[in-house]
Amino acid sequence: MPQKRVLHLLNGQALYNFYKTTHFLDGECMIPFNEAMCYGETCSNIFSHNFIQIRANVHHVTTEQYSEITLKPLQRLFRKNFSHLTLWFDEDMFCQINILTILAWLDQNDYKGAIDLHIIGEKFERKESFSLKVEGYAEMYNQVLVNKTLPKHIFPNPLKRGIELYLNYLDKDSDLMRFITKYQDVSEEELVTKLIVEFQHYGLGDVQYLEMIRSSREG
Repeated sequence: MPQKRVLHLLNGQALYNFYKTTHFLDGECMIPFNEAMCYGETCSNIFSHNFIQIRANVHHVTTEQYSEITLKPLQRLFRKNFSHLTLWFDEDMFCQINILTILAWLDQNDYKGAIDLHIIGEKFERKESFSLKVEGYAEMYNQVLVNKTLPKHIFPNPLKRGIELYLNYLDKDSDLMRFITKYQDVSEEELVTKLIVEFQHYGLGDVQYLEMIRSSREG
């Protein structure tokens, strides 16, 4: 019986480095997804030339830099030389929208293998696990990230919560934007720190928060 080839896709470079250092999944094939799909524009055809150009502009890097940071670590995913995919992601909005993007790409590429999703906590411990099939996630990705609409049925629940947060967090009356407006007189650096502490369920980083603060204050 042929051995099951498992690929572990992690929620970013920090988790990848942590698992390497602690020898978790030692000997297993691990790759990081270095993106922030919850921020900025995108297009339907994931990882296409157009997608790369759009996402490079979002991150203020060249397409070559984007390919080096985001696409190069994903080569084992692109080669599809595995029969089982395991995802290790946080439950925050940031990670959930990244999960949706990966599932949608797999759906676009007619992936039929098994998928396990492990939701991890602050100390990278496993909190929840789900078994998934990719059918329908490409359509869901288009509804959410391209058309900014809420699908009727979303599985699993962490993804549902992440999508609901994503569709509203940039609205001027969202809790996040009201917080930024409330602290107009606080320095950018101090406000970024406050936001990271206060809104951990969004999972955004200093780069995204800085852009949001500056956009709010310019507007």
